Amino acid sequence: MTKKKVAVVSLGCAKNLVDTENMLGLMCESGYEVTTDESQAQILLVNTCGFIESAKEESIQAILNLAQHKKTTDAKLIVAGCLAQRYKDEIMEQMPEIDAIVGTGNIKEIVDVVEKTLKGQRVNTVKEPGFDLDNYIPRVISIPGHSAYVKIAEGCNNRCAYCAIPSIRGKYRSKPMEIIEEEVRELVNGGIVEIILVAQDTTLYGIDLYGDYKLSELLNRLAKIEQLKWLRVMYCYPTHFMDDLIKTIAETPKVCKYIDLPLQHASDTVLCRMNRRGKVQQIKNLIAKIRANIPDVTLRTSFIVGFPGETEEDFAQLLSFMEEIRFDRVGVFKYSLEEDTPAYEMPNQVDEKTKEERYHRAMALQQKISLNKNREKIGRIIEVLVEGEVPDEPGTYVGRSQGDAPEVDGIVYFKAGKKVEYGELVQIKITDSAEYDLMGVLI
Repeated sequence: MTKKKVAVVSLGCAKNLVDTENMLGLMCESGYEVTTDESQAQILLVNTCGFIESAKEESIQAILNLAQHKKTTDAKLIVAGCLAQRYKDEIMEQMPEIDAIVGTGNIKEIVDVVEKTLKGQRVNTVKEPGFDLDNYIPRVISIPGHSAYVKIAEGCNNRCAYCAIPSIRGKYRSKPMEIIEEEVRELVNGGIVEIILVAQDTTLYGIDLYGDYKLSELLNRLAKIEQLKWLRVMYCYPTHFMDDLIKTIAETPKVCKYIDLPLQHASDTVLCRMNRRGKVQQIKNLIAKIRANIPDVTLRTSFIVGFPGETEEDFAQLLSFMEEIRFDRVGVFKYSLEEDTPAYEMPNQVDEKTKEERYHRAMALQQKISLNKNREKIGRIIEVLVEGEVPDEPGTYVGRSQGDAPEVDGIVYFKAGKKVEYGELVQIKITDSAEYDLMGVLI
C-alpha cells in the first residue's frame, strides 16, 4: 500500500518548529511519509504563528498558497499552531479551504485529525491550551544541519502586557528532565552536535515540577551526554537568572558562553507598563555579574520600541542603555497592537511613523556597536561549527561560533586549504569583519 504523503510549512519561532517536528514524528510513526513537493502531497500542514500582526499575515498567506494545490489535487489542508488556537472559529468560518484546525493544546491528536479529514470530515479540535509533557513524542527533524531545538517547557506565567502567549499556550509547564534527556540522546545519536534549549522562559524551568529553579541542574545533566558538543540556552528571563546558572555556564565547557536575555526596554516607566518585573538597575547589576564571571560571554537581547506611552525621553533612555551595555546581539521590534492583551486598551498609542523612526535609530546604533565588537575579534582564534560550503566558491565554508545562534545571529565565513566535514568543530583565525559576520581562515 502506497504511503500517503504530507508536506509541511512551519512558521514562527523555534518553539513552534519543535511542535511541527513532533507532529511529523507522530505521522511518520503512523505510516505517513514526508515530502518537500507540495504538489505530490495528500496532506498539506501549515503550523502557524499568531503572535504579532506581521506573523498573522504571513500565516494567512501561507494558508492561501497551500490552498491553491486543492484546486488540482484532493489534498487535505490542515492548519495548526498559534493562529488556529487564537482564531479557531473565525478561520474555519472565513476560509472554507481549510479541512481541519489543530490548536496548540492538541498536537498529539494530529494523526486522528488527518484520518478524519481523509474520510471527508471537516474538523475543529481546538481545546484549551496546554497538554501533557510527561511522555516522549517522536520527532522528525525538518531543517538541515547539525543543530536542533529542544523545548524544555510550554506556556508562560509572566503576563507581559503586550503578549497573548499565555492565552495561546496556557500556563507554564516544565517537561521532566528524564524526558528531555531521552529526546536529546535520540537527537545526538542521529548526528546532532548542538542542542538549543527553548521555552517561553527557560530560566523558570522546574519551578512548577520540582518546586525550584532547575535549569542549572538540567544543563549539568545534559552536558554528560558524550557525543553532544554544544549546549545553548535561549529566552532567559532576567529576574529568574540565578547565581548557580551563571556558575554552570561559566564552568561547563559544553555550555555555550552565550546568554539570550530578552529585556524589551530600558526605561523603568515603560517596563512597569509592560508588566515586566525588575528595574533597570537590577538588570545592569545582573549583566555586570554575568560578565565578571563569564569574561568571554556573548550577550543577546531584544527590545520593543513604540510601546503605548513610550516618550522620546523613554526612548532616549533605551539608546543610552544600549550604548552603555554594548550588547553583542540585539533584536529590535516595533510594538504590535494585539487584541486580548492589556496594552491593546492603553492610552497614548504611538503612531506607526514614530515606531518606524525609533526602530531605525535603535538598529543603526546597534549596527555600529556590532561592527566595533566584531573588529575587536580580528586576530583571535575561535571555535566554529561547520554548516556548509559557499556555493560557487570551492574551499570557502560557512559556520557559526558559540556566540552565534542559528537564524538570529551572524555567521563565520572561512577559507580552508582542505575539505572539512559539515558538523565538524574547527579552529578559525579571524582576519576580517562586517557588522554582523566574521571572516577567517582554518588553522
